[in-house]
Amino acid sequence: MVDLSVVVVSWNVRDLLRQCLASTSDLQSPSIETIVVDNVSTDGSAEMVRTEFPDVRLIVNTENRGFPAANNQGIAIAEGRYVLILNPDTEVIDDALAAMVAYADENPDVGVVGPQLLNDDADKCPGADGCPSVQSSRRRFPTLATAFFESTWLQPCAPRRLLARYYVQDQPDDATLDVDWVKGAALMARREAIEQVGLMDEGYFMYSEELDWCKRFKDAGWRVVYLPTAQIVHYGGKSSDQVMTSRHIHFQTSKVRYFHKFHGRFVGELLRWFLLGNYVWQLGVEGAKWLVGHRRPLRAERIAAYRRVLQSGLRGDRP
Repeated sequence: MVDLSVVVVSWNVRDLLRQCLASTSDLQSPSIETIVVDNVSTDGSAEMVRTEFPDVRLIVNTENRGFPAANNQGIAIAEGRYVLILNPDTEVIDDALAAMVAYADENPDVGVVGPQLLNDDADKCPGADGCPSVQSSRRRFPTLATAFFESTWLQPCAPRRLLARYYVQDQPDDATLDVDWVKGAALMARREAIEQVGLMDEGYFMYSEELDWCKRFKDAGWRVVYLPTAQIVHYGGKSSDQVMTSRHIHFQTSKVRYFHKFHGRFVGELLRWFLLGNYVWQLGVEGAKWLVGHRRPLRAERIAAYRRVLQSGLRGDRP
């Protein structure tokens, strides 16, 4: 039986996908299979996988189904005892995957293992301590107060302890910890745990799906562990950076969906209107800057983007 199934969902990041697959293709222990789900890339990603990685199992979608749905396609055909959800803009370092599998084997109550993610900044300070730097990838569950500040224009005004708690900044980066959830750029789940709680919620298109999944694992009694002895470089946001307006919409609608689902309709709607108000304010700021002639092309681009966000109503699908 395969120890680990690596599922990579890709969209228009061919060169990074090649690097990601190369970092796992020569690993023999644990036994690994790799599954790539391509969400209608137009940059030749699927052809590259067929030509350069013939052992990879490839699914080519005819429409962009989003991150959770595409991952579910890969999980559905996976044969491993564990399933690793891995972004294409990542690079596995040394024996990180073996370390994750070994830890899970030694701790049968662990349902999810997240490695330590590293930033791609080692070349900026070669030989210096702290490089590459650690990327924040472990979290506590968000409260409504967290949602009001985190990843909004109010974040610089947030009480320091509020976000420090959310980002688990009260614990050292090199400590193995039980956490509430880990980022989906690299998340390994035990097959028995998946069979118990179900697949990813396809009501999310992208963002917050790993938060939702880890919440369900924790509610079912499984541990979620951050394992810093396993390290993976994450280049970060290379697919979503190509569609910034959609990124705003998907990120915020996913946040609203999570709070609807786990905190009730009233809380979800309160958050939705609060976020919309943020975009109204920012639209006004950008409009004022455009009127005084400050970098007008940039302001016009942002005004158009924020208008689209407001037109969406941040509704998405409701759980």
